[in-house]
Amino acid sequence: MALPKKLKYFNVYVNGTSFVGEVESFTPPKLTRKFENYRGAGMPASVPIDMGYEDDALNIEWTIGGLAHEVLKQHGSSLNGVTLRFAGAYQKEDSEDFVKVEIIVNGRHKKHDRGELKLGGSNLTKITTKCTYYKEIVDNEEIIEIDVINMIDKVNGEDRLSKARNAIGL
Repeated sequence: MALPKKLKYFNVYVNGTSFVGEVESFTPPKLTRKFENYRGAGMPASVPIDMGYEDDALNIEWTIGGLAHEVLKQHGSSLNGVTLRFAGAYQKEDSEDFVKVEIIVNGRHKKHDRGELKLGGSNLTKITTKCTYYKEIVDNEEIIEIDVINMIDKVNGEDRLSKARNAIGL
């Protein structure tokens, strides 16, 4: 019988500062690809041509409780002015072992939605961070790395853009 690995504990670091106990949720990017349909002469149907990632494919959304003024100070930073690192511990109920998951992104905050401020409430701030760099590591194995600026699209150790960089002299 197989049981799923469940997220039991996590922390989020913002520019190296731990926000353990303050971040309530973290939504990784959806990693959506942009396809353009192509149908040439004699083709009975179109085929999806891969044009890279969608514009919002690397967006991160996360929610922090309480007064998040340290994060608000980063609003309007430079293109890669913010580094976020999600560190998660996943566990199956039939094991005492944990699987370590890290998500590292660079980008800048697009939105700080502080919602309604209420006396005694959590006063949650929902933050959207637009990223140009994304890396996910599971138990020290690099699963995916996307670096928009440096034209890197690495999945399972294979850099799918290395030949393209070579073709254009990079």
